[in-house]
Amino acid sequence: MQNPVEVVDRFQQHHWPTALVFAVIKKFGDDEGSTLTALMTYYGFVSLFPLLLVFVTVVGILGANSSFTHSLENSALGHFPILGDQLKANVHAVHSGSLVGLFIGLGFALYGSLGLSQAAQRAMAQIWNVPGVDRPALLTRLSRSLMFLLVLTGDVLISTGLGSLSSVGAHVGLLRNPLFQVGVRTLVLTANIGLFWLAFRVLTPAAVTTHDLLPGAVLGGTGWTALQAIGVYLVGHNLRHAGQVYGTFAVVLGTLTWIYIGSEVSLYAAEANVVLKNRLWPRTIVQPPLTDADKEVLDRIAAVGERRPEQRVESSFADDDQTAPK
Repeated sequence: MQNPVEVVDRFQQHHWPTALVFAVIKKFGDDEGSTLTALMTYYGFVSLFPLLLVFVTVVGILGANSSFTHSLENSALGHFPILGDQLKANVHAVHSGSLVGLFIGLGFALYGSLGLSQAAQRAMAQIWNVPGVDRPALLTRLSRSLMFLLVLTGDVLISTGLGSLSSVGAHVGLLRNPLFQVGVRTLVLTANIGLFWLAFRVLTPAAVTTHDLLPGAVLGGTGWTALQAIGVYLVGHNLRHAGQVYGTFAVVLGTLTWIYIGSEVSLYAAEANVVLKNRLWPRTIVQPPLTDADKEVLDRIAAVGERRPEQRVESSFADDDQTAPK
């Protein structure tokens, strides 16, 4: 009787859609993607609340009681499920300590944002299997971090602008118009794809062409748009009355989960770019034997260990009629 796993393995290897999907999932595991995701989640959580605190404080200083600032707050915070909802509920308390909140928020936001950008650069280098000797130096990483912060700022500004567009549509009675809704959602999706493409360009090694980053940007932008919609839906329908019951636990756990899934979507999108560019499929579930894609991935992972220009790290396989490394 045939092993069911072997039957599934043969099927996925001989059909390119399943082979491609499995190759992306397999490489995510090979690159310790869960560890990279956890690191990005930590810095993302550390930076998200201070960034929103700074935003709300600045808006409050500019004019907390105007209808424009209220619309701006609702548009921006509405894109951050759970945490943004809590900030909107307590926005007057945040405004009361504006200057103190501004300086504290700026300090934590800088720490978290730089940490997030460094973690994201490390993740991209790991995903693209860049040898240690070829990874950028400190000043280059810092310059990329600043560019990444500009991308994040652009994301907030664009999201706020599109959210304001929805508010305007609601005031003039267009919100229920199907064409208006499709138009706004198309703009949101296009903006998210463009921002992912730009972020990948900033974080990815320069040797990779911008064109090779587009498939992952489409995947990541689509996933991020869906994640935002699901988060807003869950907050609006399931967590609307849960504040007093779950309190801080709901805010912290919900926000951590949301950031973790967002980080994971981003890394899977980046893995898709690598797999497509280097045609790293099909991969095997049951080993041996190894496919050519399996061997290439393992060779690339071994080469990551090179730390010095004079160092050479090589790998070989016994079934290549070579001597297996001890």
